[in-house]
Amino acid sequence: MSTVKTGLRYTSEHEWITDESPAAIGITQVAADELGEMVYIELPAVGDTITVGETFGEVESTKAVSELFAPVSGEVVEVNDAVVDDPALVNTDAYGAWFIKVEVSEEGTLLSAEEYAAENDVTL
Repeated sequence: MSTVKTGLRYTSEHEWITDESPAAIGITQVAADELGEMVYIELPAVGDTITVGETFGEVESTKAVSELFAPVSGEVVEVNDAVVDDPALVNTDAYGAWFIKVEVSEEGTLLSAEEYAAENDVTL
């Protein structure tokens, strides 16, 4: 069953982001559950910049390929190679399996955990 973790902010496209600096970004349990078993993750490299609302990578599961949309703009300062090497980590711990860390220069429209949970009819 999908859950939403408090203490994070969310996008309507199912990405989560931390408030720390640099900010970690990943996908929600809702997205992981809908996509099914992850088999491939493509992410930007350290030093790349991402832009609010634009794609910054993709995830491939046994069911579908989905683009990842940037919740913020900024420079990628770290990539989680463990998730790239073993995409199934997202299925076992979507909120622990962050994708990238970014030095944020601009934020997009972000939802609280409560707003995201209500939008997706799931519990906190």
